[in-house]
Amino acid sequence: MTTWRKSSHSGQGGTGECVELARLSHGVGVRDSKNPAAGHLELPHRTFAALLDYLRRERPSN
Repeated sequence: MTTWRKSSHSGQGGTGECVELARLSHGVGVRDSKNPAAGHLELPHRTFAALLDYLRRERPSN
């Protein structure tokens, strides 16, 4: 059974944007928590790590 966890940054500011992540055997699953039946995107571990690095670098400062 796959356990999905909601991002702690999801929906901040009342936007309703919710992302869930799951540890999968070959990578990381990403899905929309409002529509889990729509499926998920599976990223290899290295690709997910690169995505996080990119998002951290490109995050606008407050």
